Parts: sequence; C-alpha cells; structure tokens
Amino acid sequence: MNAGYGLTVRWSLENAPADAADRLREYVVGTSIARFIFLDGLAFKVWRMRAGEWFEGTYVFDSEQDRTLFREGFEPGAAQAPGSAIIGSPPVRVEEWEVVAIAEGPAGFRRGAGPDVS
Repeated sequence: MNAGYGLTVRWSLENAPADAADRLREYVVGTSIARFIFLDGLAFKVWRMRAGEWFEGTYVFDSEQDRTLFREGFEPGAAQAPGSAIIGSPPVRVEEWEVVAIAEGPAGFRRGAGPDVS
C-alpha cells in the first residue's frame, strides 16, 4: 500500500534576483500557505529552500488522481506562477515520486513560517 503520491516542483535560484529568498519567504507565508491548506486531495506541502541554490515545493497527495489533477493544472502556467515571477525563471524540475511511509514524531507537524520569517 502506498502512503501517498509525491510531487516535487523545483526552481533554480542561481540566477535569481538578490532579494528572491526574502521575497519567496514573504510570498509563501503571506499568500501561498492559505491557498494550499484548502486544496482538495493534498495531505501536506512543504516549501524548501537553499538560498542562492534552489527553491522547491514538495507535495504529498492522497491519491494518484489528485496529484495528476494538480500537475495538469499547474504545468501549463508554471512559467507564470508566482514563484517563477519572483525567481525570474520557470521550474527546472517537476517530478513525481512514491511516498513509501510517513512517520510523525512526538513533536508533530508544525504549520506556518520557518525560522527566517519574522
């Protein structure tokens, strides 16, 4: 049995504007989180970043169909997505993957901004 259906959307930050990391943090916390907490079929999403290197949305969906519907809706406009506008280029990778298992530790999942957002 599959624990979920993963999707990675990654942008390169190598040629992004100098303030891209700060603008991405502000966008995610100020706008994007609210959009995804109500996305049908989404189990969870994590926004990951290595400033100056890459920015990534990591999604886990409840079903393959939910992942497919999201991907089909996202990819045609990926170059115009808010992340692409901030970074100045479209994603360099959109990749599906299998979630083999999920373990939630005693601390549980935390919602909201990471340590670099005030």
